[in-house]
Amino acid sequence: MYDISVIGGDIRQIYMIKRLLSCHLSVIAYGLSHPLIEGAVSQGSTMAAAIQSSPVIISAIPFSSDGCMIPALTSSSDMSISCFLDSVQSGQTVFAGMFSKDIKEALTQKRVCFYDFMTNDGVAILNGIATAEGAIMKAIESGSGNLHGSQVLVTGFGRCGKVLAKKLSGLDCCVTVAARQDCDRCLSRALGYDSISFEELPHRVSDFNYIFNTVPVLIFDSSLLKRISPEAVLIDIASRPGGFDFKTAKNLSLNLHHFLGIPGKVAPKASGDILVDFIFQTNTLRKKV
Repeated sequence: MYDISVIGGDIRQIYMIKRLLSCHLSVIAYGLSHPLIEGAVSQGSTMAAAIQSSPVIISAIPFSSDGCMIPALTSSSDMSISCFLDSVQSGQTVFAGMFSKDIKEALTQKRVCFYDFMTNDGVAILNGIATAEGAIMKAIESGSGNLHGSQVLVTGFGRCGKVLAKKLSGLDCCVTVAARQDCDRCLSRALGYDSISFEELPHRVSDFNYIFNTVPVLIFDSSLLKRISPEAVLIDIASRPGGFDFKTAKNLSLNLHHFLGIPGKVAPKASGDILVDFIFQTNTLRKKV
């Protein structure tokens, strides 16, 4: 038996494995192959065998993008959700991200304990650092000017929006925050940003060189998109469906990028460490000396 099974995922799970091994925990993996762990971790012959080899299972973020398969670095026909659910057993604990309602119900029925990384406030706040840095990186790559001195709009002032606004302000951007709640607009002004309501967007949206959206509902519909400067850079970091009418944006030839899963793309080691820290905080696993 092993301490942990790691089933699917991306480069974040590779760094999680390295961290877990450094804590003297035994790991078996499936759907993951990378030079960083080659020869250091056991590989399961099948998903079922890997899952049934330990009491704790770590899987992908998101757990599934299509509702059928678990994402993995190495493809296999048995990386299906149905195979996963058939293999887990009562008493096991599963860590992954963005479980669907159906998955939660299935795990509950099987008496499997589960933790969703992405519903934990601490994980979300710390991941917001990499998300903000990655969004800014994408904006710099996609634009032709400097962020310094630019008129920048951040829509939404939740966990990601707050970190993003601070990072942009640190780059000497002229930051405006659009938020629904009056308390969020007041807080943004107290922190030194301009603030507007969503109702004011039609009158102000043409002012901005860069627009960062963090709200996962449609904000920028066709009428609003037509008011945006054709030279503006638009970065949507909200989960699907995002905050833009992407079809209209494409027809208008706007410089729009839907940039998702940023922590795993730009800071996989830091993200992996955050996730392992969360696992240890649940007392599901303990480091071995």
